[in-house]
Amino acid sequence: MLRQPRDLWADQSAQATAEYALVILGAAAIAGALIAWAGGTDVIKSFFNKIFHQLMSGLG
Repeated sequence: MLRQPRDLWADQSAQATAEYALVILGAAAIAGALIAWAGGTDVIKSFFNKIFHQLMSGLG
């Protein structure tokens, strides 16, 4: 039996929603790993210190 076009559209939109959810979960996992790595080092602190010193030296 042939399926109606509206049934095919519903299947595809559900698949697209699932794909978006997987992409968001993957991005969140990568961001979490990056935050965990950066939290264990002084990378972020030194980054902001460098920016702060450059801003302050430009003002004075």
